[in-house]
Amino acid sequence: MTRDLTIKLHNTATRKKEDFTPIDVRDVRMYVCGPTVYDRAHLGNARPVIVFDVLYRLLRHVYGPEQVTYVRNFTDVDDKINARAAESGRSIGEITAETTQWYLDDMAAVGALEPDHMPRATQYVPQMVAMIRGLIDDGYAYEAEGHVLFRVRKYAEYGALSGRSVDDMIAGARVEVAPYKEDPMDFVLWKPSDQGTPGWESPWGQGRPGWHIECSAMAHDLLGERFDIHGGGIDLQFPHHENEIAQSKCAGHGFANYWLHNEMLQVEGKKMSKSLGNFFTVRDLLDQGVPGEVIRFVMLSTHYRKPMDWTEKKREEAEKTLRKWYLQAAEAEAATPSPELLALLADDLNTHGALTECHRLAGEGDTARLRGALSLLGLMDELIPEWAAVQALDLTDVEAFLSDARATAMETKDFAEVDRIKKALTSAGVEVQMSKDGVKLTPPPGFDRTQLEGLL
Repeated sequence: MTRDLTIKLHNTATRKKEDFTPIDVRDVRMYVCGPTVYDRAHLGNARPVIVFDVLYRLLRHVYGPEQVTYVRNFTDVDDKINARAAESGRSIGEITAETTQWYLDDMAAVGALEPDHMPRATQYVPQMVAMIRGLIDDGYAYEAEGHVLFRVRKYAEYGALSGRSVDDMIAGARVEVAPYKEDPMDFVLWKPSDQGTPGWESPWGQGRPGWHIECSAMAHDLLGERFDIHGGGIDLQFPHHENEIAQSKCAGHGFANYWLHNEMLQVEGKKMSKSLGNFFTVRDLLDQGVPGEVIRFVMLSTHYRKPMDWTEKKREEAEKTLRKWYLQAAEAEAATPSPELLALLADDLNTHGALTECHRLAGEGDTARLRGALSLLGLMDELIPEWAAVQALDLTDVEAFLSDARATAMETKDFAEVDRIKKALTSAGVEVQMSKDGVKLTPPPGFDRTQLEGLL
């Protein structure tokens, strides 16, 4: 633990970077909005997971693993899930169980630790009903045609998080206009369910919760009246987080002290979309052979509050850099991360700066600190990833290249190209054996393929 390290975080609620002061240093609490589980997680879904995983690791490093509680929920009741069940003929429970496990597997592949609690919305419906009943009793919500809606104008600070006025929101937002609403901005806390839709008994009839009430109820139940950090993507700032604040504050809860939002992701400079053909899931990349550590590295190379652009060039550079670092750090005993690295992460999660610090450590040959840094960043566990170790030592393509060059030289009697290749290999410490049976190359321990750049 290094509690003397001051962490600074950009608080969306105040629009400035602030010193992070936990409510209780023995129980640092963070809530992050999780996925709606109806399909695979796309690449953009991985960004908040990786961002807040780094923060979780930093908090654990500073305050101690037992003193940090991280909650990330699963929304497993939603109209998208209902639609997927209807079109596939599969049960809702089967779909949500499968997609939840997909999500956990894919996020583990990009190095994310599992949070301390991963509540499913369907487990907390009684708490949601109780919160809604209290909001009705206090005049902040009302029942209308089987729905329960929150009176937005009853909460004077509505819009403070996103910096908008209610009237501006009505003019520019896509709000659901319904005859049972008192005001266009009022949002649903509870809605009726028919026979083919999941539903629970409530004072307002058979129904299901609205999306926004889920996180408020789960955060309150698991983290208490007030907790330290609430995070998520910038796309959730309005209306989801704005609505969470309104209903929680009106229910008498202090809610979160610090709000953090990561910016969105692009692909090759364009918004990711199916129509552009640049939409892909985390699993798509993994199945194409892109290692999870490479995905994570590319994500961390951009500060979380800036838009991130996924490019093929960044992927290639990340893989090359990580392979080099892994081979350097392979035999080292992980040391405590350098003060410079900790200072960078403590400065509003400057992961780009942290990777630059890794470059410095690698360049200076400080392999113990390098390994400690990679561990804290979630880029390295006990062993070098298999993809890095195997591919780094696999020289079959180089053997074939040299064999072809040798065959050509035997015909032309010009051995200049063969000599060039042999010289490059031996300079890199590779033992070269050529016989009538073919070419065999033996790399030295800790060999790094990047030393052969430009050879083929």
